[in-house]
Amino acid sequence: MTHTEEPALWTRLGAVERRVREAVAARRDADPDPDDPYRGQYLTPEAAARILDEPGGLDVPARAPWQPPDGSELGTLARWFELSPLDLDLLLVALAPDLDARFERLYGYLNDDLTRRRPTVGLALELCGLGGASPARFRLSPGAPLIAGGLLEITEPERPPLSRVLTVPDRVTAHLLGDPTPDARLTGVLGEVLEDPTAEPVEVRRAAAAAGLVHLRSRGGDAEGLAVAALRAAGRDPLVLDPAALTRRPSDLPALARVLALEARLTGAGVVLGPLAALSGEPGERSRTLRTLCTELRGIPLYTHDATPWDPTWAPDTPVTLTVPPPAPERQAARWHHALTRAAKAAGTSHRPADDAGSPGQATAAAPGPLAPVGSAEDPYRSGAGAEPSGPATAGAPGPRRPVDPLGDVEALARAVAAHRLDAGQLRRAADVAVRTAALDGRPVGPDDLRVAVRAQNGAGLDRLARRVEPGVGWDDLVLPPTPHRRLRELALRARHREQVLGQWGMRPGGGRGRGVIALFAGESGTGKTMSAEVVAADLGMDLYVVDLSTVVDKYVGETEKNLERIFTEASAVNAVLLFDEADAIFGKRSEVKDAHDRHANIESAYLLQRMESFDGIAVLTTNLRANLDEAFTRRLDVVADFPMPDAGHRLALWDRCLGDRLPRSDDLDLAFCADRFELAGGSIRACAVTAAYLAAESGKPLTMRQTVTAIAQEYRKLGRLLLESEFGPYTAEAAGA
Repeated sequence: MTHTEEPALWTRLGAVERRVREAVAARRDADPDPDDPYRGQYLTPEAAARILDEPGGLDVPARAPWQPPDGSELGTLARWFELSPLDLDLLLVALAPDLDARFERLYGYLNDDLTRRRPTVGLALELCGLGGASPARFRLSPGAPLIAGGLLEITEPERPPLSRVLTVPDRVTAHLLGDPTPDARLTGVLGEVLEDPTAEPVEVRRAAAAAGLVHLRSRGGDAEGLAVAALRAAGRDPLVLDPAALTRRPSDLPALARVLALEARLTGAGVVLGPLAALSGEPGERSRTLRTLCTELRGIPLYTHDATPWDPTWAPDTPVTLTVPPPAPERQAARWHHALTRAAKAAGTSHRPADDAGSPGQATAAAPGPLAPVGSAEDPYRSGAGAEPSGPATAGAPGPRRPVDPLGDVEALARAVAAHRLDAGQLRRAADVAVRTAALDGRPVGPDDLRVAVRAQNGAGLDRLARRVEPGVGWDDLVLPPTPHRRLRELALRARHREQVLGQWGMRPGGGRGRGVIALFAGESGTGKTMSAEVVAADLGMDLYVVDLSTVVDKYVGETEKNLERIFTEASAVNAVLLFDEADAIFGKRSEVKDAHDRHANIESAYLLQRMESFDGIAVLTTNLRANLDEAFTRRLDVVADFPMPDAGHRLALWDRCLGDRLPRSDDLDLAFCADRFELAGGSIRACAVTAAYLAAESGKPLTMRQTVTAIAQEYRKLGRLLLESEFGPYTAEAAGA
């Protein structure tokens, strides 16, 4: 056997070849008719007598133990699988036919059966200078490293032990030949390996030092990225499992676990699995999956991660649990920068330096040079700057395409979504969507692009329990006194900085307390409570979910609490503002227990008190009757905003805002009169404006004062109020005829 290189593998296979030559020579010397063409297909009486008279074996002498060189593939294999020198020889004897077809015929000759072209257990032992009754045969037992580790497989179990055939799995052969491609059976099960480049070195070293089974409990940080960084810091490659793919293949799990364990041991890798919530929702199935994996991967670094703590029933081993805190603002900005840069490169919108843009005189559209700030004096594309491009102008030909920095101000982008709690996968997917969206218009990524991309990461679980509202209003649409306006701003800043204040600074100590922000909006109907919640959601770049009480309240005892628990659980996992409209219906006061109804009502209130304490999301409660809320709820509120009825000045602004600038107005329209005389809430003013707009549309003329008064009169009747001359003045007749 020859090979262009002489690594330890080929050197040792040469020794195997020499042993086979010796064995063949010994067999021919002892065979009275070595050239019989039918040898191995029949047994003559003389041959049977000769077998009985011979001691057996091939008389291959035993060799001194051989150790592979340090750093070689065989040396690494021996270290990871705890192989002895004899184990390595047995492995190479079984491997030889996969590397040199001559060994197939030679093994058939030595097996005295040309149809058996691989080594048997007995032949492998004899080629190593050992007899079939030697204790060394137990190096091929099911619990021995070669068999338990998956390096060797023993086939034809129906035969006697020494006649069973040894084979080497294809993946082991490929690995020894230098192929790094994972086993094909793991296709679809292994996910993308993504490291967190912003992980704190202290956290990485601590996670790397926790050998064996480690559970990373995420509290807003990138647990998967930390696990990958820890494995690489320990000198291991990571194998990232897709939990959803495992859930789809429950019947294949034992075989997949064995293949995964072999792959990890071959390459010296560690395994990352999570989030565990993506495994089967059935507790029994989840426990079976984790128990199978932990058993097969024992001795291999296994990092699991999830937002929930480890359940001891999941596996016989108990992991080291490490908490992964949320990143600091500067680290979060670095995470966004890395994700956006990666997405820009994948989309082909990143820029190379001018030196890489090609030779002089060549235009390289895909690689523009460094960019000057847009609008600066050095920006040749700003209005009025620079000279026209040289060369003849071609009619209809597009001008030079303006190169655009795809990232923009990353710190400003990170601040725009600071209130969102995203895992590593959501952050990367959001960055990818934002970059591709901005690239469609040839502009840098803006805050709105990122907000929309982040909202797209929300699951649909909460949509089944609450009504989703995409915010369409902003701060400029609000007409409020300064005090409630400040409370709304405070709510937004609390939501934006809660990870820093409550997480890093620990300003809400105590077990079981969440990092949520809960506000109460109290005021009469139509004073702008719901709209204010929408404005706050828009400022945070989140959707607003309005809880439908019909999906919550249930006549059966305990069902209301279950429905609320589903809502709170889903809301904690979604970047959204949760709105409980008319909250006094479920957050009412506890009362003295006089019968079973009172007791169950108090249980419901007690549950809500506990659940609000541990809530991690953003919730807004609105009520017309603040006095009906339990005082214990009030203590748990972070922000309380009272919405008063608007005064004349605010009513004038509301009239002007509700009518808008696209509705034509006649000269006789007196909004000051409407604001001064009619004490209406903002919701009622909006209803009047809509009614008046319909009347103007019907007339085909600009909106008149008469149409506006008619709309107000209709709103008065809807509210059950009297049409008084003191209010309507000269328009009383029009109001009466409305």
